[in-house]
Amino acid sequence: MEWRHVQKNVNPDAFKNLALIREALTKEDFEKAYKLTKNMQGAYSESFMPLGDLILKQDFGGKKPDSYNRSLDLQTGLAVTNFNVDGVNYKREILASAPAQCVVIKLSADQVKKLSITIDVASLLRSEKSINDKSLVLKGKAPSHADPNYIDYNKEPIIYEDPTGCRGMRFELIIKPIVKDGEITSEGNNLVIKNASEILLFVSAATSFNGFDKCPNSQGKDEHQLAENPIKKASVKKYNNLIKEHITDFQKLFNRVSLQLNENETSKSNLPTDVRLEQYAKGEKDAGLEALFFQFGRYLLISSSRTHNAPANLQGIWNNKLRAPWSSNYTTNINLQMNYWPVESGNLSELFFPLDEFIQNVAVTGTETAKSYYHANGWVLHHNSDIWATTNPVGDFGKGDPMWANWYMGANWLSRHLWEHYEYTGDIAYLKKVYPIMKGAVEFSLDWLQKDKNGYLVTMPSTSPENKYLYDGKKEGIVTTASTMDIGIIKDLFENTIEASKILNSDADFRQVVSEAERQLLPFKIGSKGQLQEWYKDFEDEDPHHRHTSHLYALHPANLISPLKTPELADAAKKTLELRGDDGTGWSLAWKVNMWARLLDGSHAYKLFKNQLRLTKDNDPKYKRQGGCYPNLFDAHPPFQIDGNFAGTAGVIEMLLQSQNKEIHLLPALPDAWTDGEIKGIKAKGNFSVDIKWNNGKMSQAKILANKGGTCTIRSAEPFIVEKLNVKSEISSIGYTATFDAKKGTAYNVKPLK
Repeated sequence: MEWRHVQKNVNPDAFKNLALIREALTKEDFEKAYKLTKNMQGAYSESFMPLGDLILKQDFGGKKPDSYNRSLDLQTGLAVTNFNVDGVNYKREILASAPAQCVVIKLSADQVKKLSITIDVASLLRSEKSINDKSLVLKGKAPSHADPNYIDYNKEPIIYEDPTGCRGMRFELIIKPIVKDGEITSEGNNLVIKNASEILLFVSAATSFNGFDKCPNSQGKDEHQLAENPIKKASVKKYNNLIKEHITDFQKLFNRVSLQLNENETSKSNLPTDVRLEQYAKGEKDAGLEALFFQFGRYLLISSSRTHNAPANLQGIWNNKLRAPWSSNYTTNINLQMNYWPVESGNLSELFFPLDEFIQNVAVTGTETAKSYYHANGWVLHHNSDIWATTNPVGDFGKGDPMWANWYMGANWLSRHLWEHYEYTGDIAYLKKVYPIMKGAVEFSLDWLQKDKNGYLVTMPSTSPENKYLYDGKKEGIVTTASTMDIGIIKDLFENTIEASKILNSDADFRQVVSEAERQLLPFKIGSKGQLQEWYKDFEDEDPHHRHTSHLYALHPANLISPLKTPELADAAKKTLELRGDDGTGWSLAWKVNMWARLLDGSHAYKLFKNQLRLTKDNDPKYKRQGGCYPNLFDAHPPFQIDGNFAGTAGVIEMLLQSQNKEIHLLPALPDAWTDGEIKGIKAKGNFSVDIKWNNGKMSQAKILANKGGTCTIRSAEPFIVEKLNVKSEISSIGYTATFDAKKGTAYNVKPLK
């Protein structure tokens, strides 16, 4: 390893290129603008790496196991392995306990003194292991920097060591066994347990990470104490108590929501998941598998969004590679946001806190980046970040492609999540706390916007993430003026911030400035094919089926375009999706599920959802590398990206419930394939909990629980009545609606009007 100083994320030469880029774009010299934009990049973000592996080698006296079964119970969060060797039934139970803050593994057998096992640890990082008081300890140090693998997949990773200790975190992994019967000895630096009747392994790990804005200088937090303390507390408890605490904590979140689809179908829950996926790929119906995929997304979010300042990353927390795909960090031009689409509607609002804290962190570093790179107020975030809250356009000072690196809307998009958390919870104290962050994103946008020759406010430079256009025949362009995504994100941010200001009854003068700027934004345009135009001009796409549908941000996750409010633009968005096609990477399919649901086309949304469940195996030509999912239900870009799991879960909810128009739209995009079903416990904006049951493709009953109270508007495809209140629906442009004043804590039953 060599050392390279980790530079502060500032490019002192960035700003001097900005005026030159804008001049080139004004003259439509797109090639010059592209080259100059590369000069505005800074250091790469850092990488998420695997800490270590626990290796268990069980001695069966040369006999082979059979009757092998491995399962994960989504309702308890317990992973269990069962197998038989020579007439002995063995069992392994694994739980990752949030209350205990450690992993607990129980090894057992149905005959006494049949457990003999060697315990080892290993790491891909620089480390050493030792035995301390019958515990196995692995200590090591992560490199301070590793170039991302998207530079060149075929090259060995370039890893740097920093002698200052500024970013090379120390880490420690401890495995403490407690055995019933048997004895614990050591062989070298391995633990050996012989003839035990039961083994409990307590596994804990920690790092010296000391916060996004602190350089620990070889100090940092005490990783030994952080790893040891949970084991000290957990190892004195009885296993049954540990399980009870874990399940109580887990089910408090997981059991809030249930989903049943087509219960009359023959259940295939007794089949292995990979077999179910194979049968599904052949066209066999399995609504239970579809419901399982939905709940698996909620399980993954519960399991990966419990750490302060570190939201679920590109692989959630499940990266096993030294050089992770795309560094396994935070890609903020779509992927990080997708991870949290189901956090509110899926009734997991408490798990928003890691993203909330991350946004507060990048708002700090983003203020410095806005000032140093652009001489602008407010804060900015580009397409990539990490736990140190990197906000500059990454690219190692000119090596990155502006197609992905030079995108300026991350702060604005993440501000939508702050606003949505308020919309779903109704927590005005929270809105007051985060309003300055939203305002800061607006302030940057006001400074970033420029007047075009027609007097419209536009962004320049601009990109449509990771896509290209064609101009002057067959020339490829990337950097341009006012991509539709830019305008949609800024308009959305302006509207949400204006509304927040009104709710808080503050900042009236600033609100007026923002309102005036919003009126001057370049309007959306419909192109020659009837599509929503992606670029400033009606350019042809270099890749008509590109995986990103960034210009449809206004349709989803925003609500600037909808069949209800803007039918002409909604038709253009539909045409865009038709032109893009129904294929794509795993996460792209998931985004399209949500978009088709927003267009109220449930059967088309379902078609994309089914594509998400296409079985993918990297090394099997029969199941070629395609967007879908792996045998364990992890989303396949490919490779593995977890955002498709989360967005797929959100997409199911979008088919069954929408609330973006200040109303509760019941079954807005119910697929024809889901003839019967019931979903309970999902959330609508305004802090309403919603249960819906349907039969033969129509709502049979619904329950709306007002957790906060206030005006409640319900929309449904069929006429309905709100019982007790005797409020009957009235026909509208799309379906039927009814509005009433909901009282806090009251549940309202909704039935079809016969």
